[in-house]
Amino acid sequence: MKTNLAEGLYPFHLTPEQEDRASRLHESSIIIDLLFQGPLSPQAIPAHISENIREACEPYRDEPMVYSGMPSKIIHDMAARGELPAFKEEWYRSGITAGNRQLDISDIEGLVTSMGEIQRQFDANDWLVKVLKAEDIRAAKSSNKKAGIVTAQETDGLGKNLALLDALYHFGLRVLQLTYNNQNYIASGCAEQANGGVSNFGARFIRRMNELGIIVDTSHCGKQTTLDACRLSTAPVIASHTGVEALFGHMRCKSDEELQAIAGTGGVIGVFAMPWFIYQDPNETTIEHVLDHIDYVARLVGVDHVGIGTDWPMSDVEWSLVYFKEHIAPRIGFAKGDGPSTETVKGLEKYSYFINFTRGLVARGYSDEDVQKIMGGNWLRVFEQVWG
Repeated sequence: MKTNLAEGLYPFHLTPEQEDRASRLHESSIIIDLLFQGPLSPQAIPAHISENIREACEPYRDEPMVYSGMPSKIIHDMAARGELPAFKEEWYRSGITAGNRQLDISDIEGLVTSMGEIQRQFDANDWLVKVLKAEDIRAAKSSNKKAGIVTAQETDGLGKNLALLDALYHFGLRVLQLTYNNQNYIASGCAEQANGGVSNFGARFIRRMNELGIIVDTSHCGKQTTLDACRLSTAPVIASHTGVEALFGHMRCKSDEELQAIAGTGGVIGVFAMPWFIYQDPNETTIEHVLDHIDYVARLVGVDHVGIGTDWPMSDVEWSLVYFKEHIAPRIGFAKGDGPSTETVKGLEKYSYFINFTRGLVARGYSDEDVQKIMGGNWLRVFEQVWG
């Protein structure tokens, strides 16, 4: 399906020749978003469906965690039943070859439920394949299919049971974040004032991840945890979705020392598209600000170590995102009012606008080879090294 250039173009003021070049690059490249909350976004979900979802969720309003999580589950259930054609349409219009499908490992119940939900996506869509090896992504590109990479952002539900880590690998888990904001058995998150780093058990955990071939992700980890992980891991370490602290001093952004440590392992830093985490005004954050972070990483550690992990917008409905910001975000380590909510990066309001990344990189003078690396080639290199 050809990318629709008539909709959602950010005004980079490219020449016709540059537009042609960007279109060619976007369609020919393997494109990977390693924190892919799509393919839908609130703007891609019809209003009547949003309202129907609200009515279905209303009986659970007194259970905040359940109420907040239900809309996304309903959306994915509808997509699996073929009731949301936009699920496939938006993914194909985006040009994204591979994006992650995210497990919930906050507890055992969430883990089992999310395993079923993820597997259902693969079973219900013959155009979506589960990635077990890097070659699966190349094969998906050549056969005009899409690839899903099973990942997770927390480890709390595993406790200290390394056998569960093995089981998840066999299910398809290929990227795992050590901790989400807070302290756990493995390490300290970025919201922990103690900045304690990786524990003794965490060192064993990382060693087992290396042995299995699960990539170590440090996105929500604290500074010392990130540095420890880079020292302990024998395989490339990544940050699937983060930003540059020197450009915007948010707890979710990485210091130069962390960025250099990740690159030193051969890893990649994925830049996110979170309005509250990359620029001071979430209502005026544009894709240019995201590109500023990409430029900074490329200059600091080299173009071979930067990629994309947008993390936004969510496959959710607007009223649910507002509720999440007000009632859930403070429970998981975010300061009150510190996002996320309904604001989106201008130029990435929908995943079908993803070509704006390629267009922006062309506008900033990157070569064809470097554009292809940033858009997915760097992630693929790490995948080939760790997964085979």
